[in-house]
Amino acid sequence: MPSALPSAGPPDCSGPIVKRRKTANGNTAPSSASRIFTPFRTVGLVSPTPVPFSSISLGKTTFQITTSVGRCLQTYDLRRGLNLVFLTRPQTEGDVTAIASWKGRVFAAWSGDGKSGVSVFKRGRRIDELEAPDDLDEPIHQVLIFGSWIVGCCSTKIAVWKSAGYEYYTTLMPPRPGRRIANKILSRICNVPTFLNKIFVGRDDSSVEVWNVSTGKLIYTILPPSSDCGSVTALQPAPALFLLAIAYANGLLIIHDVQADKMIIELNSGQLQKSRIDSISFRTDGLGAGVDGRRAGVMATAGTGSGDVTLWDLNDGGRIMGVLRGAHNPPLVVGGRVSGGISKVEFLPGQPIIVTSGLDNAIKSWIFDETPYSAIPHILHSRSGHAAPVKKLHFLPVNSDGADAGGKWLLSAGGDRSLWAWSLRRDGQSTELSQGNVRKKARKIGLLGTAGQDATLEVLKAPEITCIATSLNRDGGIGTKTGSGKVWAGNAGDGKGAGDTSISATTGWESVITGHRDDRFARTWFWGRKKAGRWAFETGDGGEVTSVAISPCGTFALVGSSLGSISMFNLQSGLLRQRFPTRLTPAQAKRAKLQKAGDAVIDISHGPGRFGPGEGKHSNPVSGLVVDGLNKIVISCGLDGKLKFWDFETGLLVDEINWSSAASITGLRYHRPSDLIALSCGDLKIRVIDIETKKVIRELRGCAGDIHDFCFSNDGRWVIAASADSVIRVWDLPTGHLIDAIRLQNTCTALAFSETGEFLATAHVEGVGINIWNNRTLFTHVPTRRITEAEIVEVTAPVASGEGGRDLIDAAFDEDTNQNNGDVGVVVSSMEQLSKDIMTLSLVPKSRWQTLLHLDLIKQRNKPKEPPKAPEKAPFFLSLTGNTSANENDAGNALQITTAEKSRVMKVDRLGSESEFTILLREDSKTRDYTSFLTHLKSLSPSTTDLEIRSLDPLKPYTEPTHFVHALTSLLQRKQDYELVQAWMSVFLRIHGEVVAVAAKEDGAGQLVSALREWRTEQMREGERLGELVGTVVGILGFLRGV
Repeated sequence: MPSALPSAGPPDCSGPIVKRRKTANGNTAPSSASRIFTPFRTVGLVSPTPVPFSSISLGKTTFQITTSVGRCLQTYDLRRGLNLVFLTRPQTEGDVTAIASWKGRVFAAWSGDGKSGVSVFKRGRRIDELEAPDDLDEPIHQVLIFGSWIVGCCSTKIAVWKSAGYEYYTTLMPPRPGRRIANKILSRICNVPTFLNKIFVGRDDSSVEVWNVSTGKLIYTILPPSSDCGSVTALQPAPALFLLAIAYANGLLIIHDVQADKMIIELNSGQLQKSRIDSISFRTDGLGAGVDGRRAGVMATAGTGSGDVTLWDLNDGGRIMGVLRGAHNPPLVVGGRVSGGISKVEFLPGQPIIVTSGLDNAIKSWIFDETPYSAIPHILHSRSGHAAPVKKLHFLPVNSDGADAGGKWLLSAGGDRSLWAWSLRRDGQSTELSQGNVRKKARKIGLLGTAGQDATLEVLKAPEITCIATSLNRDGGIGTKTGSGKVWAGNAGDGKGAGDTSISATTGWESVITGHRDDRFARTWFWGRKKAGRWAFETGDGGEVTSVAISPCGTFALVGSSLGSISMFNLQSGLLRQRFPTRLTPAQAKRAKLQKAGDAVIDISHGPGRFGPGEGKHSNPVSGLVVDGLNKIVISCGLDGKLKFWDFETGLLVDEINWSSAASITGLRYHRPSDLIALSCGDLKIRVIDIETKKVIRELRGCAGDIHDFCFSNDGRWVIAASADSVIRVWDLPTGHLIDAIRLQNTCTALAFSETGEFLATAHVEGVGINIWNNRTLFTHVPTRRITEAEIVEVTAPVASGEGGRDLIDAAFDEDTNQNNGDVGVVVSSMEQLSKDIMTLSLVPKSRWQTLLHLDLIKQRNKPKEPPKAPEKAPFFLSLTGNTSANENDAGNALQITTAEKSRVMKVDRLGSESEFTILLREDSKTRDYTSFLTHLKSLSPSTTDLEIRSLDPLKPYTEPTHFVHALTSLLQRKQDYELVQAWMSVFLRIHGEVVAVAAKEDGAGQLVSALREWRTEQMREGERLGELVGTVVGILGFLRGV
C-alpha cells in the first residue's frame, strides 16, 4: 500500500530515505459515533418482553397480532403465516408497558425517564399522542378501550381519556387499604358487555371493584370466596351475559355472575399443586366442548409460572378437557438461563384458533381439529427467536458458484440450545435449523405427559453450541438427499451409512458442523434442508469438542478435543480419515517406548520434518482449527500457547510456534485470500501471522479485558475484536493502527463480519436480539487515522425499528460533510517517488474514483420516476388569467436561453467568475508543471470532478481539453496515481468523445489530437511495463509456493 511506504527526499531519489509522518494541527474533538460502523437494525426479536400481545380482526378471516420489542411494536399478519408487516416508527420515549388494538389503530403505553404516556400508531406510523395528565407519574400496565373510553390502569390510579379526540377526561383514585401506603393496589381491569361506562378493577386485596368512568364513582365491590385468595391476577368476561372469570394468586379460578353477585363455578380448587393464572380466554365459535366437540363452553388459561395451556369444559360444573404441554418454554428455574412462561393466551373471535405468546421470545398459533375431533390443538404458525442470549455468530460463506449470495444469511447459536439462520434481506425466510421432531420424542418418553417446570423440550436438543464451521462447496441445497432420515446417528465406521453415502455422492452432503458445550460429539447439519445431519463425530481421545473446521473443498471435517487431539472425518461417508498427530504403528510405538526409556537412540521420524509420527499433540484444549486454501496444511492452536502446522495428508507435524512462556492462545481466525491468521492470546493481544513465512507481522494491543470474539474484515484489511471492557475495536492491518473503537452499554460477546463487507453482526450479554451495523466505507470516505483510548465514545446500539441508522442513500446526501469531518487537523506530507522505476498508486480513497466512473448510473437511479403532477382542477377562487401570459413569456425566454447556450453544455458564464479548476489549468499550462492543478483535482468530490470536466471549453482551438490531456500525460510520465489517471481519462473521453472526433476530422494534426496520441503512447508503455512486472511477481510467488 502506498500509505505504508516510506518517502524519499528530493525528487531525484538521492539522499537518505526518511519515514513519512502525520502532523496534527491542533486537537481533534472526539466524534459522537463510530467512524466506520453505523447502527442498522436488530433481528431476532419477536416477543421478548412480558407485555401481552394485542390482536385485531380485519374482516372475518384476517387477523393482525402486535407484540412489543422494547420501544418498538411489531405487527404480524396471521393470514400470511405470521409474516412481519409493520414496524412502528418513531420509537416511543420509553419502554412499552401495555398494548391495545382498536379500529385499525394500536395504542402503546410507555414509561421511561420518569415520564409516561400513550402513543397511537396506524400501519406502523405514529399518528397521535394521548393528552398526558400532570399526575400521570406511574407506568400504565394495561390499556382498555370500549365504547367512547380509553382507560389506562396504573399501580395506584386509573387514567381515563375520550376515544373520540384523545383528550384527557379524569383520573380514578381507588381507596388504599387502611391507612398504610401501598406501592401497588391495582392489578387488572376489564369491561363486561351491557355494562355501560363501567369497568371492573381487580385489586391486590382480592376484591373486584366496579367503577363508573363517566361519573368517576365507585359503584360496587365484589368480595373474594375466601380471605386467602391473594391478589386478582386475571379478569375476562365470558360470552354469556353477566358472567366474569376471575383468577386469584393462589390458583383459584371462579366464574362469577356480576349482576347477581353470585359465584357460578369454582375451578382449580381441589388440585394439590395450583399454578398461577395470568391470562384467560373463551372460545366463541360455539364448538369444542362436550364428548364430540359440538358444544360451546371452552375456556383456556395460562400463566407465567408454566409453559402449558389448560383447556376447560365449563359444562356440568367444569372440568379440564386437556392440557397443551410445552406450548412455550417453562419459566426460569434456579441456575437456569432460558426465559419462559406464557404471557397471554387468546382465542380469535369466531375461529377454532388460539394464539399464545411467551417470555421465550415466541408467538404461536394453534388450531383445533374438528374431524377427527381433538381437544388438544396442534401448531398452525410459529414465529420465534432465541430464548437466551446469543453466544456465537457466523456469516454463511459464498458458494463456489455464487448461487447463495454472500452476506444474506447469518447463523447464530444461543444458550437455548438452538441454531438459527437469519435472512438479512427477507425476515420471513429466517428459520431455526430443525433437530428432528422434538415434540414426538417428548411424547414417547413421557416428557409432555406430566406437569412441572422440568417439562421442557430444550432437554431433548443438542447441548449449547460453542463453535461453528461452514463450507457450501458440497452443499446440495433443498434437493439434498438425507438418506434414512436419522439425525446424528454417530460415525459410519460400522458401515451402516453406506446407503446414505451413495445417495449423497450425487446430491451433496452436510455443509455445517458444530461443537457443543460439555459434549464429546461434533454434529453436522444440512444447510440446504435447514435440518440436522447424519453424523455425530466423536473426538479421538474422549475429550470435549472445543473447536471445529471444514476444509475449503467441503469434504472433510476436523474436530479438536479438550485433551489436545485432532480428528478428521469425511463428511460424505462419516468415516475417520486422519488423526493429528497420526497414530503410531505397533512397531513405531515399540521403538518410541525404547527411545523414551533410554535403551536405544532410534530415529522414528519420517519425511523431511523434524517431528515423527505420534509427536506434537497439544497438551491443553485445542482452541482453534483451520485448513489452508489448498488442503495442504492444517493449522491448530491451543491453550498450551503453541501454534502447530500439520501436513494434511500424512498427519505429521511440520512446524510449530511456541508462545507457552508468553501467553496462551484462546482463538484463531483465518483470512483465506491473504493467507493470514489472527490469534487472540491470554495477554490481551491479537497477533497476526503470515502462514507462508510463519512470522508475526502485526501485534495488536489495546484490549482492557478478555477478548470475547474477533474476526477479519472481508478484504482482510481490518481486525475487529470485542473485549470484556464493553469496547469493540478496529485495527488497520497495513498500518497496525487502532482506527476505530466504540463503547456499548451492553457488553458484546460475539461478532461476525459479512462476506460482502456490508454488515457487522454483534451479540450481547443482555437481550436475545442480534445487532446489525452498516459498513460506512462502502458508500462514503472514512478517514483511517490513528485514534487514542481517550477518543473512544459510547455509541447507541441498533434498534428493531432501524431508527438512527444510515445507509447508502443517507450518506450520499452529506458526502461533503463526511469529507470535511474526516481528517480535520491532520496534514499528510506529499509522497515522493522512491525510484523512477516504481509506479505509485493514488492516495485518493478508492470510493471516490469508483463513484466517478459510475456517476451517471447513480444519478439515473436516483431520478424521480415521474415529474410532479399539477392539480387536476384549480380552486374556483384562483384566477389564472393574469398568470398565463407570464408563464408563456417565461417559457419563451427559457427556450431562447436553451437555444443560445446549446453549444456550451453545462458551461458557466465566461463573463462571470471562473472556477479555481479553470484558473489553475490555465496558469499551470504556461510552465507545463501541472502539480497545483492536479492537487486541486484530487481534492474534488466525484460530482464536482464530473462537473468540472464537463465544463471544459469544447470550442476551437480546444485549448482547455488539450491542457487537461497534457496534465494527465505528465502524471503518467511521473509514474504517479496510475488508477486515478485511468478514471479521469475515461470520464473525459465519455463526455468529450464527440469533440475529439470532430477535432480529428477537421485537423488530424491539431493540438488536441497530438496531445491524445502522446498520452496513448505513454499509456501503452506503462501498461506493458506493469504487465511484465506483475507476471514476474506471479511467477516468483508460484515458485515459492511449490517449494
